[in-house]
Amino acid sequence: MRMLGLCRVSQDNTGRPEETTVISDGSLRSTLLLAAALLGCAAHAHAEYPERPLRFIVPQAAGSASDTSARIIAVELGRILGQQVVVDNRPGGGLTIGINMVVRAAADGYTLGYGNIGGLAINRSMMKVPYDALIDIQPVAQTNSNGMLLAVAPQLPARSVRELIDYAKAHPGKLSNASSGNGTPGHFGGELFKDMAGVDIVHVPYKGGAAAMTEMMTGRVQVMFESMSSIVQHHRSGKLRGLALTSLKRSSSYPDIPTLDESGVPGYDMTVWSGLITPPGIGKPVLAKLNDAINKALVAPGLREKYAANGVETVGGTAEEFRAFIRREVEKYAAISKKIGVKVE
Repeated sequence: MRMLGLCRVSQDNTGRPEETTVISDGSLRSTLLLAAALLGCAAHAHAEYPERPLRFIVPQAAGSASDTSARIIAVELGRILGQQVVVDNRPGGGLTIGINMVVRAAADGYTLGYGNIGGLAINRSMMKVPYDALIDIQPVAQTNSNGMLLAVAPQLPARSVRELIDYAKAHPGKLSNASSGNGTPGHFGGELFKDMAGVDIVHVPYKGGAAAMTEMMTGRVQVMFESMSSIVQHHRSGKLRGLALTSLKRSSSYPDIPTLDESGVPGYDMTVWSGLITPPGIGKPVLAKLNDAINKALVAPGLREKYAANGVETVGGTAEEFRAFIRREVEKYAAISKKIGVKVE
């Protein structure tokens, strides 16, 4: 076996000795083996993603519907990926602050976002946003879908949608619709209800759904459209009175609650949804691993039970399916927004 490289000495143009290394067959073989080992290490390192905790940006306040659902998902994702998934609440700007942080983060798979109907589809029709949800984000998978609950303060005499409409028409401008902020689904849902029911109700935005619901319980505001996951517990306890769901179909978990469509506002249809997103440009292997983890998390018995208790249904699917869904929702709410003329200054 030929051993390490040999050296020969020659002279350069100045007459000074010049040393040239000649690599032997044995040395070349060793170099190739080393290169192969390094490539193997690199591939192994890539396959081991994630190697540290993941940051999960939620564009709404702690205690909100999105936060509740996101934390349930974060636990399952952490279990499947083998790393902690840390929820980072970044509310404000009609959900745009948190989403924009995801857009601007490094596309390395360690920053995730919880994109929902407000941040990705609705508010682009209501206000100026610093990103284009159809270009500037990478969808991973849709996680859940559910109708919002139209609820009223217990002090209000209305016990049905029809009674609420009659009361609002008899007292124009006297009722207030609380929401978790401008540009949120609760804001849009209230505006759509006003248009379709022909009533005058004043919108009052709060910094998060928890604050809005607290005000509702005291009677300072009287009407609210909020995701089932955060408001249904108050409906069950009687602290708020749920009147109807905004979706066309009743909830399988709460079949006794009628829909707005069947309660005096025919054609009313608004289903809220959320999904996992990342910055654009993320590598395909990492995207595939995240999508696989999400779909596994969504069939975990513990997660499904918690979602069902809150009237939330799991979805799942591919990244491409989620992207196509977002596009359809953008087009849908752009048309509705144009029709009813709702804007946020």
